[in-house]
Amino acid sequence: MTLPRNRAIDGIPEASETPRPDVRTRQRMNGLRVGAVLRLAMLIGGTLGLVLLQLVVMRLAPKRGGAMPLRFHRLTCWCLGVRRRVRGEPPPDGTGGLIVANHVSWLDIGVIGAERYLAFVAKSEVARWPVVGFLANLQRTLYIDRQRRGATAGVAATMGARIAAGEAVVLFAEGTTGDGTHILPFRSSLLGAAHQAMGDAEADVTVYPLTITYTGLQGLPGGRIERAGLAWYGDTELWPHLKHVLACGAVDVELVWGEPIAMGRTMSRKEATRRAEGAVRAARREAVTGRPAG
Repeated sequence: MTLPRNRAIDGIPEASETPRPDVRTRQRMNGLRVGAVLRLAMLIGGTLGLVLLQLVVMRLAPKRGGAMPLRFHRLTCWCLGVRRRVRGEPPPDGTGGLIVANHVSWLDIGVIGAERYLAFVAKSEVARWPVVGFLANLQRTLYIDRQRRGATAGVAATMGARIAAGEAVVLFAEGTTGDGTHILPFRSSLLGAAHQAMGDAEADVTVYPLTITYTGLQGLPGGRIERAGLAWYGDTELWPHLKHVLACGAVDVELVWGEPIAMGRTMSRKEATRRAEGAVRAARREAVTGRPAG
């Protein structure tokens, strides 16, 4: 996929320094600017150090295994120039719950993971990706095999056990990434399966809607083109997209926590899913238009 161009992302030198269009294009395609290379090197070096620490912590003090992933995600945001703005109230530390979010990009993992310790639900293919799968395993990611019938029940049992133990689990309810502007329909199957797996039909599961919106670049509000450029969807490859993010310099993202939803005794999983989706859509409209949802 060819990512959309926009002048704010590419960066335009002063008129006296502007190279010919063909030269400027080769400069963008052949490599990153020095500052971007340094930030990438810092991310790689910091990741190696944190991985070693995480392996030690998981062996000697597994209950403190969330400290290194939290630092890794904050390091990732810092090195990639991702600036987070948070509105609403996140789940209190140590409170179990199901965080139901929209999905835009691989950046979402770092953006959410920088908030607090939590676990993610991912497709099983992620576990086999080089480097990424290894890092995901260190954060105790839950995997679901979408090709196997009954796989939902298996991952839901683990999810339910973790929620019951006071852990927050992130579910990207669209099932795939979107274009950064539109919200895809949420799927309710995992929400209901997680509740059933907890083994107590009378207990409620708290669902926390979470909206992720990439709002602009370098402090300037972005439009549909900028949001699509930051979204990782379709057949976009990872390395060109990472280079694009580094070239942006600074990426502004807004996280909006919706009102908690009690799913269980008095609310079905379909109704809880509908409400969570509605909350995310309303927060996305507000982030994109700048007007409060009415």
